[in-house]
Amino acid sequence: MTETRLRTWTHSFGYGLAALFIFSLALQNLRYGFYELFYLALAMTCLLLAGLIYTFVCRRQQLSAPGHLLILAGLNAGLVAAILVLDSPGVTHWAMPLLILNLLVLPLRQGLSLSALLLVPVMGVVWLGHPAAYALMTSVGLILTLAVGALYIWHYDHIAQSAEDLAITDPVTGAHNSRFLDETLQKEISRAIATGHPLSVINLSFDYTDEIRDLHGKAGLQNLFKSVTEHLFGVIRAGDSLYTLNDSEFFLILPFTPEEGVRVIAERIRRTIGEREWSGIGRLSVSLGCTTRGNGDTSTASLRNRANQAMHQARKRGMDSAWFSPGESVAYD
Repeated sequence: MTETRLRTWTHSFGYGLAALFIFSLALQNLRYGFYELFYLALAMTCLLLAGLIYTFVCRRQQLSAPGHLLILAGLNAGLVAAILVLDSPGVTHWAMPLLILNLLVLPLRQGLSLSALLLVPVMGVVWLGHPAAYALMTSVGLILTLAVGALYIWHYDHIAQSAEDLAITDPVTGAHNSRFLDETLQKEISRAIATGHPLSVINLSFDYTDEIRDLHGKAGLQNLFKSVTEHLFGVIRAGDSLYTLNDSEFFLILPFTPEEGVRVIAERIRRTIGEREWSGIGRLSVSLGCTTRGNGDTSTASLRNRANQAMHQARKRGMDSAWFSPGESVAYD
């Protein structure tokens, strides 16, 4: 299940359960003749159902749907106004499901901010208008509800972020993996088209990979791959990104880098790798294929394929070298 679909179901469940709870309060207040509270609960139920409908309408954009904040702000503001105007001690307990709903539907910071704006006037009314024992018990209950809900949401966000990091990161090297490459490269291509800034890429591969594997085994090749990854992280600039394609091949995305810049970076990488003594391996040579986006390059496939072909061309020309392939250009009338 995707994150968007999970949030759709979670938001729907939260709105639906809260609507059922508030509507049951509306019926109870109608039964005992508390008509002001009945109308308040009825209005809140309508807003909750509006949130439920909005969730399904925007089910594909749950991670960035601004309507939730407006709906929940209306619910919280209505309850605060009712607590300040109506002389009914029981209405303060209606804040508890809203505290949970704020945290469940909104991002954690927004949920905490909105819940704090609800909690402050509620506790103020309770302490000013009720006995100390009742006020203390109510305040502790509200604070515990908010604290437990916030802790649970924070824990969920932390797990979700960790799962996302694992999905896009190579566990051996710590660099991004190939599954994240196309997504990032397409974003950089779109940004380069929009801003007119240059974009370059490098495809880097070890020379004599089979010989290294035969002499030092798969574990030795992986240790070398990890060491070279750490070295590349120290060579590339802030804003550049590094990806692993297999156990001997890398891909670098270099935003705001023209042809002359990628040539210099590729040569620096080739030279620093070749001049270093690698533990357990000795000297190592690499072949690099470089290219810069032309105005005809609009897809990730064209850049990746051209960089890969340039890398093979460098290998054919004697290995331990870098080869540049120009981008596709389109003449506009």
